[in-house]
Amino acid sequence: MQFLKDHHNSQMECLMEVCAIDVPSRPYRFEVIYNLLSLRYNSRLQVKTYTDELTPLDSVTGVYKSATWSEREVWDLHGVFFSNHPDLRRIMTDYGFEGHPLRKDFPMSGYYESRYDDIKKRVVLEPVEFAQEFRQFDLNSPWEEFNKFKIKNVPVKEEKPQK
Repeated sequence: MQFLKDHHNSQMECLMEVCAIDVPSRPYRFEVIYNLLSLRYNSRLQVKTYTDELTPLDSVTGVYKSATWSEREVWDLHGVFFSNHPDLRRIMTDYGFEGHPLRKDFPMSGYYESRYDDIKKRVVLEPVEFAQEFRQFDLNSPWEEFNKFKIKNVPVKEEKPQK
């Protein structure tokens, strides 16, 4: 990253954003993307790197100061750890929050429900209660069922013209 920022042919002096994508089917499930901008050459560049839950990435805050908040956000929401980061703590969720909400293995309903209690006059956290169990849906199209009743092509006998 230092090379891309300092070299006279690239001069990528602006880090626009750092984002992450979670693809659990990959061996390195997290794809971290750095979007860079060169004002001198009016060009953009994406630098992609891959990691898993246990392997930390080196922080680029020493090269780009704007990466401080973006890397904190990626760590908070995806759980990608950045080594040598000056202030790696939660930024989008509460400090006592468990898990990382943008991971594909994070439950859709979460673990806790927060609400304001009029009797206690404060916000309380309670475990989520489900009114019904999750159902398994069959997402086949109803039109796919017609293939079972398809008429098989029967060869037609050709008639010979009469003389």
